[in-house]
Amino acid sequence: MSDQAQDGLILLSEHFTNSTAFQELFRDGMDLVEETAAYLDGDGRAEAKSLERAVGLTYATESMRLTTRLMQLASWLLLHRAVREGEMTLHQANREKTKVKLTAAEPGATDLIEKLPSQLQALIARSMELQAKVRRLDATMHAEKKDNGAPGNPLMPHLDRLRAAFEG
Repeated sequence: MSDQAQDGLILLSEHFTNSTAFQELFRDGMDLVEETAAYLDGDGRAEAKSLERAVGLTYATESMRLTTRLMQLASWLLLHRAVREGEMTLHQANREKTKVKLTAAEPGATDLIEKLPSQLQALIARSMELQAKVRRLDATMHAEKKDNGAPGNPLMPHLDRLRAAFEG
């Protein structure tokens, strides 16, 4: 990767991790992790006991997928916060990021999800929204690394808009 492309990646990542948008995303993500844990340990546990056997199996499967998805998202958020806090370099975070699977634990079939308690359905939906947002950000933040920021790259207008959004 050229030094210019590396500098662009660093600048974009620094702007993002130092922005209020990242702070809000981080807070929302961690709040969702805590809310999900509280639900699964409390009301969710009670609701699961009252489900038919087949729906109970779906509940167990989907709650595991939800937990896995949220742990991967929390890992991504924590890595980027560590860069912001100066606890690790961007290079170190990029190495560690390869262990994070942002495509982890897609939910099962819609017809099965619809049979689950409404609060679990809402947590699944919110986790999928967070996952989609983080995946878009990750792809945008690291597009320059893959494409070396080459002029004429179709992603450059999107990267420029992202840079502008986080410069404030």
